[in-house]
This record gives sequence, C-alpha cells and structure tokens, in this order.
Amino acid sequence: MTDDTNTRCGLVAVIGAPNAGKSTLVNQLVGQKVAITSAKAQTTRARMLGIALHGETQMILVDTPGIFTPRRRLDRAMVSAAWEGAEAADAVLLLVDPVKQRRHELEPLLEALAARPERKILVLNKVDVAKKEPLLALAQELSGKVDFAEIFFVSALTGDGVPEMEAALAEMMPKGAWMYPEDQVSDASERLLAAEITREQLYRQLHEELPYDSAVRPESYQQRPDGSLEIHQQIVVGRESQRPIVLGKGGSRIKAIGEAARKELGEMLGVKVHLFLHVKVEENWAENREIFEEIGLDWGR
Repeated sequence: MTDDTNTRCGLVAVIGAPNAGKSTLVNQLVGQKVAITSAKAQTTRARMLGIALHGETQMILVDTPGIFTPRRRLDRAMVSAAWEGAEAADAVLLLVDPVKQRRHELEPLLEALAARPERKILVLNKVDVAKKEPLLALAQELSGKVDFAEIFFVSALTGDGVPEMEAALAEMMPKGAWMYPEDQVSDASERLLAAEITREQLYRQLHEELPYDSAVRPESYQQRPDGSLEIHQQIVVGRESQRPIVLGKGGSRIKAIGEAARKELGEMLGVKVHLFLHVKVEENWAENREIFEEIGLDWGR
C-alpha cells in the first residue's frame, strides 16, 4: 500500500498459554479494540490480526489462540491456527503471565519454541501486580530454555512498558511497503468481529455458568436504508440445559447480552446497530464443518 523506501512492515506472532493476556496486549499495541478479551481461558479462536503503526513501521499482529494440549477437533483447530500464526513471522512474541504461569501449558510451548527459527521475544506480563524478584528469576529461568533476542516487562492492562517494547519490535521489522492502508486496524470482517463482540459478552455475563464451547454464528448483516445496521446472530450451545442459562428469567439474560454487545458495536462502527439474538441447541456443534468455517477456523485439522 506504500512505496516509501523509509517504511517497514513485518509480522509479529503473539503466542502464549491460554489467558496470558494476548488479546489485551494486541489491543494495547493497536490502540483500540480488535480482539476480544475475557477472564475465561480460550477466548480467542480465529487468528485475528491487529495492525499497529509505529512511526513509519506497520506491524501486523497475529493474535493466536492460546496453545494447549488439544483433545477435540475444536481444540486441534485452535492450536493449529496458533502455530500457523507463528510461521514466517519476523518476530514471535511469547507472552507469559508470571502470576499464574500455567506451567503445564508453558513448558511444552517453550520446548517447541526453542527449535523454531524465528526471532523470539519474551514478554512478562502483569508487572503491575507481580513482585520484582520472582519476576527477574522467572525471566532468567525462561531465557535459559529458549534463546530470546529481547526480554520485556509490561502490563498489557495498564500499558506500562508497552511503548518501549513496541519501539523495539518496530526496529526488528524488515524494510518494505505497508501491506494495509494507514487507517485499517484489523483484517477481520465486520461480520465476524460483530459475532466475536457478542461472544465476549456471553462469557462476561455468564462467567462459570456456561462452558467456553459455545459459539456465536453470524446469520445476516445488512445495512438499512437509514444507514443503520441490522445484525442477526445465533448463539449455539451444546446442551438443552444451557439454553435457559443463556436466556435468563423471562429472557432477561439474552436481552442484557444483546444490549451490551449492541452498544459496543455501535461505538466501534460509528452507526446505530439493531442486534437480534436467538439460541440454538446443537449437541455436537464442535464437529460441524459449517460452524467451524463461520467462526473463522479451518476444518481440515
């Protein structure tokens, strides 16, 4: 998109154990929300791209799903998408939560990463809550297992340390033309992003009541004559007993989810949004090719 010889453009893969704060960090780097966040592990599914600008440098951030031991087809597709995001990257950024650590998921990740050729960056998150001495000891331990080119200490939530890390990442990017227009912040279609925003509200409002293996399917996405958007989505759950959880008493829960998602979408897209949700029970939806493709994952895993 640019032909200026001073420009740089590169790919940064953001990987880590589930719930390390990858989506929060990508949003912080981009400067606005492009990836959904939740206290629930495994929030990210598709390889959502965020596009960050630093001076003359464009960094394409691949916000990969948390890498973990896959059991079902859905799990396998998510892990495969994560490693796919790391291939051919100009830098692979490993984000670690020093508080929870999740060693059973972090250790296999370190082993796999040690053998990879890409330039590797270690980022220790949550410096706003972690104690300094254990943080430094963890950095030393992890750098003994993988040859990290750089180590950064940040808070993805507050932004502490992020500008310094961003500047260093920008320097690592190769010279070249930008791949996206200056005002583009993500490659996700608005239709998919709208479904992700609803899924985020589903997790936030239902906390532990609903397992993460629920999905939001985009059904229709149309502009009305007055310029507003009419969006219809289907919330898919795996068991009949989960339907009343999503609906709530007298439909109160699904109404609250819809209102919160509609408000956020309206602010993000800059237009009035009419959002219509309904719940469908599909016991084996995670084995359904059509649903997989609709939520941005590759079936052939």
